Amino acid sequence: MPSTLRDRGLPPDRLIDVIEAQTEIAKLGPDLGAVMALVAGRVKDLTGAGGAIVELAEGDEMVYRAASGIAQAQLGLRLPRQGSLSGLCVDTGRILHCEDSETDPRVDRDACRRVGLRSMLVVPLRHHDSPVGVLKVAWAAEGAFTDQDVGILELMSELIAASMYQAARVEKDELYHRATHDPLTGLANRALFCDRLRQSIASAERRRGSHGVLILDMDGLKPINDRHGHRAGDAAIRETAGRIRRVLRKADTAARLGGDEFGVVLSDVADRQAVHRSAERIVEEVRQPFRFEDQPLDLHVSVGGALFPEDGVEMDALIEVADRAMYHVKRKRYAMGRVTPPARTPPEEPTG
Repeated sequence: MPSTLRDRGLPPDRLIDVIEAQTEIAKLGPDLGAVMALVAGRVKDLTGAGGAIVELAEGDEMVYRAASGIAQAQLGLRLPRQGSLSGLCVDTGRILHCEDSETDPRVDRDACRRVGLRSMLVVPLRHHDSPVGVLKVAWAAEGAFTDQDVGILELMSELIAASMYQAARVEKDELYHRATHDPLTGLANRALFCDRLRQSIASAERRRGSHGVLILDMDGLKPINDRHGHRAGDAAIRETAGRIRRVLRKADTAARLGGDEFGVVLSDVADRQAVHRSAERIVEEVRQPFRFEDQPLDLHVSVGGALFPEDGVEMDALIEVADRAMYHVKRKRYAMGRVTPPARTPPEEPTG
């Protein structure tokens, strides 16, 4: 790696940043989804771009599996591979540069407008020497990227490629599984959750149906970690994940969104009461007795729900409603002395 870094002609401060990113990636181990998310965030900062995206080629589609900045709200987005700069990058295996999406015939112009970009730089991601996706940076103004940015993207794409190789040394199918699932629990990760939620919304719109979204937060994980150690905390997360999955239907999707936060996409629900019943089943299942290495651990979750289309027709709106409802439950339980304070800042209540 050191000789490769020198050959790219990057200034020393940028080389140090890349090496630091490599160190962070090593700490993430086999969590390919987390690696891609980290790289998307770091490459945005390193290039000064408005956003960065990791897209994987899945059949005839390019899927946003990690995103930062202006592209973050598009996580899980699926676009036709044909007629896009990313698809062309995968097909040719070459670095591609778009100076202006409004005049470049190779791009999906509607998708560019949706993300809010005018210029982009795309480099292929390789697995077993075959392009399987792209790492892309984007900006709202035309002509935003330089040769130095190309060098940074090449280096960061190589870090993802190395992680891909370690995560899945044989089959491409295993690669996609590792990129979309949480290694600790086996549940979908945030990127796949957003993907499934987008697909569920599209399906419900076509059939004029309803679906539900649940956001769940574990209560009391920090005391478990403090009293019994992180091995017990990991065991509590795994057990909670298994209990959530156990009470869901096959058509539903359970995901670990990060830390002690989970999400569920409920397909084809009849009404709001069906969402509430699913939440109650999860709460009841999770709170059943659990022992780790002969120590009893209290498992509880706070759950909030949202219903499409009554609570919103966009992914972000549904998640926000469910998240706010979950915090309402958690605050009530905290006021009664049943849970520790929330670990993260709750969403603001709407005004006006």
